[in-house]
Amino acid sequence: MSLKTFLFFAVSLIFIISCSKDVKIDIPGFEEQLVIDGRIDTDGFPIVMLSKSQDIYASTDLSAYLASFIYDATLSVSDGQNTTELQLFSISDLPEETQKRVAEMLSLEFNEITFLPIQVYSTTDLSMKGEMGKDYTLTINWSGKYYSGTTSLLPTVSLDNLYWKADLENINYGLCWARLSDPPNTSNAYKWEPKNITIQSDGKPKDIIFRHVDNPYFSDEFFDGLTFEFDTRYPEKDTSYPDGYKKYYKKGDTAVIRFSRIDDNVFNFFDKKEAQQQSAGNPFATPVNAPSNISNGALGIWAGYSALYDTLYCWP
Repeated sequence: MSLKTFLFFAVSLIFIISCSKDVKIDIPGFEEQLVIDGRIDTDGFPIVMLSKSQDIYASTDLSAYLASFIYDATLSVSDGQNTTELQLFSISDLPEETQKRVAEMLSLEFNEITFLPIQVYSTTDLSMKGEMGKDYTLTINWSGKYYSGTTSLLPTVSLDNLYWKADLENINYGLCWARLSDPPNTSNAYKWEPKNITIQSDGKPKDIIFRHVDNPYFSDEFFDGLTFEFDTRYPEKDTSYPDGYKKYYKKGDTAVIRFSRIDDNVFNFFDKKEAQQQSAGNPFATPVNAPSNISNGALGIWAGYSALYDTLYCWP
């Protein structure tokens, strides 16, 4: 490199450095928010778990998780005619069906749930069991602030048909198939959950609770008023099954399908939440906020499920 070229680059570098300036980014501080995980099912009692949002830099161990739960709030649920104040229950003190719902909400096995040292807000008031066609409003008073949200137990939509179809290459394993006729000119959203009740060698059913499949929530945005068929797999891998069939239903199995209708707010929340979970760790993913149906800046959801149950017999 010639002296002239060197001096040119040196002067250019000094010019660039002299024109730079510090850029300060004002990152807002962490603000604690109320988080609601609540549900009510047809013929089920309301269940609500409250917690505080966590700083991204905070500890994520079990003790921090347990410490985030809130037990000093006042909660009530109203169906427009009756209003019931929710009480705190240890999980083991809840009715068995309510315990199962808590296990499903936390994605824990039923035999594990009673060992979790948390309390949930619920009731055993029979007047507050979920009824199809009613709206349920949850009201929360915590730390001097009021929060509320409403969910609907909409009229159910039944499946036209439910059947098992054996795989062509191995007739001992197959998929669950269903046919759905979506009501036209109405906004409909659904949740699909299976429970394999086949009796095992120990005399107990394979599943005690309903399982969370991949992408269990869907809406009729692209099939309003249409009749169509779709297939689903069993969500849990069975390592004793051959490769390629570990999430299939085996010939001779019996499963119960819980097919629930949900309102648009519930669908939008879980649809965005699923997108968040699937894109976790992807630096190129577009950030997605799960829209809450709770007022006053709270996070989470108060969700209603209008459920129908159907039995799948895995025979040709």
